[in-house]
Amino acid sequence: MNLLVKPDVICTHESDLDGFVSGLLLQALSEKLFGKPARLEAYHYNEWKNRELREKSAWICDLAFETRMDKPNYVIFDHHQTECVPQHATLRHDLNKSAGLICYEVCKENGVESPVLDRIVQLNDIADLFKKEDPDFLAATDYASVIKNYQFWNIHSLLGGKLEPLLNHELIKVMRVKREIEDPIGLEWAKNRVRKISERVGYVECIIGNSNLIVHHLLDSKSTPYEVLVTLNRKSNGMVVVSLRSDNGEALTYARHLQGGGHANASGATLPRSIKNIPDAISYLTQLFDPNASSEHFERMSELSLD
Repeated sequence: MNLLVKPDVICTHESDLDGFVSGLLLQALSEKLFGKPARLEAYHYNEWKNRELREKSAWICDLAFETRMDKPNYVIFDHHQTECVPQHATLRHDLNKSAGLICYEVCKENGVESPVLDRIVQLNDIADLFKKEDPDFLAATDYASVIKNYQFWNIHSLLGGKLEPLLNHELIKVMRVKREIEDPIGLEWAKNRVRKISERVGYVECIIGNSNLIVHHLLDSKSTPYEVLVTLNRKSNGMVVVSLRSDNGEALTYARHLQGGGHANASGATLPRSIKNIPDAISYLTQLFDPNASSEHFERMSELSLD
């Protein structure tokens, strides 16, 4: 198919910087090619799995390629693991690049590029692939934290739907100060409050600081006996989101049990709507991941899952 077919919609991942960067890049590309940016929609993994693909043409980024996307005039820009081989759709895929970088390469092929975009895409690639050895790693995590702290659509509105104003935005300075002050405090708190979910999974209580950096520090330092560490966050809409991290590729396996997705060592999912608070979420995860959970636990979690 022709990669440059006008999309009816652009769909991206709502939860992180990579989805933000890739989605806005594709909007800029559609505007350059067709005179008007295509409609942008963003989804968490669980929501995306329930979204019907009725459009005749679509560009989809930072969402793992599935058979249901394999349609003529569909283009997928992604870097997640997939076992599906496209028969009808076009798949731009590279496990070693962020979705943002994959999209930017197509943008550059069509004249959408600038030094500002070069830098934003570089920082996003460092943050999303968690390139800890890169000298710009901590600066890159500050950009990722902006989306995590202020949320996708709020930042989209603040920047007027354009990516360029993100570079050196005042909120990046806020994230840097928060990281320098809050992360050491949060790490000291969290390392003594890792709770068992199962023999292989532990829950890390993070009340302050960048939970991703804190959890990765715990994994790198072997400070806990668990192979997979999870954190929980209750959103303003009442939904509870679980983030899973590992250093042996197991995080994605557990995320898929929760109808979520992501990368081998960095994945996430949204828990059922019936899970209203963090204690219920801990009980729910314990029942799912611990084969020795009590029958009382099982009955309670079964009731919660019916929603």
